[in-house]
Amino acid sequence: MKKQYLHLSAYTCDICSGPVIAGSLGVRENEISKESEISAVGAICISCGHRQDKATEPGRPRYFFPIEWENVNIKVVGRSGHSEAAYAEALNRAERH
Repeated sequence: MKKQYLHLSAYTCDICSGPVIAGSLGVRENEISKESEISAVGAICISCGHRQDKATEPGRPRYFFPIEWENVNIKVVGRSGHSEAAYAEALNRAERH
């Protein structure tokens, strides 16, 4: 039975030194298989909103244990890997500012 897992990590923002939270999803065919279909969900600083995709030196990411996540089929937009809902939400936020 396929199971989907959410992976989270945190690292320091280059702009404000706040926490950046990054996530990805992976699928396992069974409990002993390696994860496949790994896709990045995104990363954002929860203090300033900067979208920093990876940790820079001298900092390093801190990884949290993977969490089983309900497998949700979402329609993907282009090559970005973001769902239509997330894309529309981002556009709405940009229009308000």
